[in-house]
Amino acid sequence: MDIWTVRGEADDGPVLATAIHNGHELRPEVRELHLLDDATRLREEDPFTDTWAALGDISVIVHRSRFEMDLNRDLEHAIYLEPADAWGLDLWKRSPPQEVVRTSRDQYRAYYEMVRGLLEAMSSRWERIVILDFHSYNHRRNGKHASAEPQAQNPDINVGTHDMDRPRWGYLVDAFIEELSDCVMNGRRLDVRPNVKFLGRQFPRWVDGQFPRACAIAIEVKKIFMDEWTGKPDRSAIGELTEAFRKTISRLKAELTI
Repeated sequence: MDIWTVRGEADDGPVLATAIHNGHELRPEVRELHLLDDATRLREEDPFTDTWAALGDISVIVHRSRFEMDLNRDLEHAIYLEPADAWGLDLWKRSPPQEVVRTSRDQYRAYYEMVRGLLEAMSSRWERIVILDFHSYNHRRNGKHASAEPQAQNPDINVGTHDMDRPRWGYLVDAFIEELSDCVMNGRRLDVRPNVKFLGRQFPRWVDGQFPRACAIAIEVKKIFMDEWTGKPDRSAIGELTEAFRKTISRLKAELTI
């Protein structure tokens, strides 16, 4: 059972796209200890983000669940041990043994070392590179048939740039938002705004701190492309979003060459 899949190499282009919360798998010793059923875990994961990560020149798609190790938190908090770590959910039949936690942390370290190698190779090949960190988020937490949370605080696509060097990379973020905002899903233009719902977390923060040639953009897509309670996808919406991201990535690559 692979932990992640990497497609592409440095010569293929300057855009790395990731789907680090896409995974649903748990290794056997974690699954045996876990209380959560598949549906509850899936609701907090980011299914179908692998579709958009595959648009990068290089893509990294993680197959393990964030409930095994959360690659978008720092190492100390990457393993959910208490309900407070995971939306109040009761997670474990009993506290996981240290060897289980240790293995999950080793996997976390291995992921970051793997990405470091990719970004070092890309930085030696390209003057500027872009990392697109794809996620999704829930907006019907009060129940399947409850009203959606207000649009004003829940854009279709939240662009997280809090830790970015805006003077250096603002032109790229502005181009990303402009191009994506001009795209249409279900007959209306996408509502794309920065830092409304999310600011971006550990992975883009780490990239920004480690690689001065890299612009890391955290992308949170509201789950308007699926039923967040059943996990059922809306294939038409996913297709429209895929074309929107494809068009926007082309714009980013054009901006990088200016």
